[in-house]
Amino acid sequence: MKIAVWLVLFFGGSTAMGQVSLEITPIGKTPKGFNRVFSKKVDVLGVTVFATRNTPDMKVMHAAHVLAQYLDNNRDGNADNERVVKALKESKGAVVMFATEQEAEKVDVHRHIPEDVWDDMMLVALYGEETHPGGAVRGVFDATYEEVLHLITSAGYANAYPNIFGEKPGTEIANAMDNARGGRFLRVPRAYPQRAWYTYDDRTCNYGCQITEYIYWGLTSILGAQDFPDRLEEISVEWKLNTAAKVKFGDPSLYKLLTDPMYAFPTILPDGKYNPQKEAPDGG
Repeated sequence: MKIAVWLVLFFGGSTAMGQVSLEITPIGKTPKGFNRVFSKKVDVLGVTVFATRNTPDMKVMHAAHVLAQYLDNNRDGNADNERVVKALKESKGAVVMFATEQEAEKVDVHRHIPEDVWDDMMLVALYGEETHPGGAVRGVFDATYEEVLHLITSAGYANAYPNIFGEKPGTEIANAMDNARGGRFLRVPRAYPQRAWYTYDDRTCNYGCQITEYIYWGLTSILGAQDFPDRLEEISVEWKLNTAAKVKFGDPSLYKLLTDPMYAFPTILPDGKYNPQKEAPDGG
């Protein structure tokens, strides 16, 4: 899935203004068969968001803007971590959007898209019905923060830094997660130790998946996405550190990894309004 993003550079005397505008465009014919399921796309810094005809354009654009803000958090028109974007491209990472979960379930993907094409990509699904721009203001969580970040960390960071963020036992992020869960559990345990603060209990989520979810909980908590009325009560069955302060003092290993400038994780929560501009140094 790709979200169409057009990069336009304006050059003048001593300055250059860079602006990235995101636009919905027709799907085209690649990847093979995608045009039989999806009708539109947005390309964002080389990563794409694909969407079905029934997915509202507003929801598609919101997902594209959040993706762009995650990748270019300092809003200078360039990816903050080119190594991660390169890994995303090499993994053929993309977001696929359906209007509803019911719509997605009705689609026989492999009837239209060759299995080897679909399985060769790293895809995350996002439903229009769970995409809520400005949702926190209304006390509604916007799933865009989660699904788009899953793609970036699982297809991007895990491959760009396999010894640090690799989704397997023994990496630095895995060791931090083992501590947060109260032990190394290759399978979800029937009950977590009482001291654990990360207690995701979906038995369909394997060890690598648990790491993906762990980074999501940590980073969105640091950025403030989990800090609104009644949210902690809602998520405490899985995660207990819903603010930056709680992560910093309750899980210092995770906090250190996610705030290390070397890895260029976002430091500002996306708001779905990506409109970067930059000025080049004098003489540029």
